[in-house]
Amino acid sequence: MKIFVTDQNQTKHELEAISGWRVMEIIRDYGLPIKAECGGACACATCHVYVDKEWIYKIPDMREDEEAMLDEAFNLEDNSRLSCQIIMSAELDGLSITLAEISG
Repeated sequence: MKIFVTDQNQTKHELEAISGWRVMEIIRDYGLPIKAECGGACACATCHVYVDKEWIYKIPDMREDEEAMLDEAFNLEDNSRLSCQIIMSAELDGLSITLAEISG
C-alpha cells in the first residue's frame, strides 16, 4: 500500500503504508515535516493535512473531536483533516494528501 504526500515545498513523496497505522504516523516515520505534537490523541491540530479532492469522500467522516481541533488550525480548507484521525486501510491505497503549513 502507498500514500502520496506533497510537502510544504511542493515536493511529492511516495510512502509505503501499513494497514491499521494512522496516516500521521506514516508521515512522521518517514521524517517529513509534520509536528504531530499530541502523538495522535486528537488533542491538537499540528498534523493538519489537505486530502486531495478525489479522496475526500473515500475517507471516514470526521468525528466531533476532530472538527473541534480543526477549529484551532490555520488555513482551513473544505478538504482539511487531521492525519492522526485517518487510519490506513486497503481502501485508502493510493491516498494523496498535502501537508498544511507548519505554524506556531
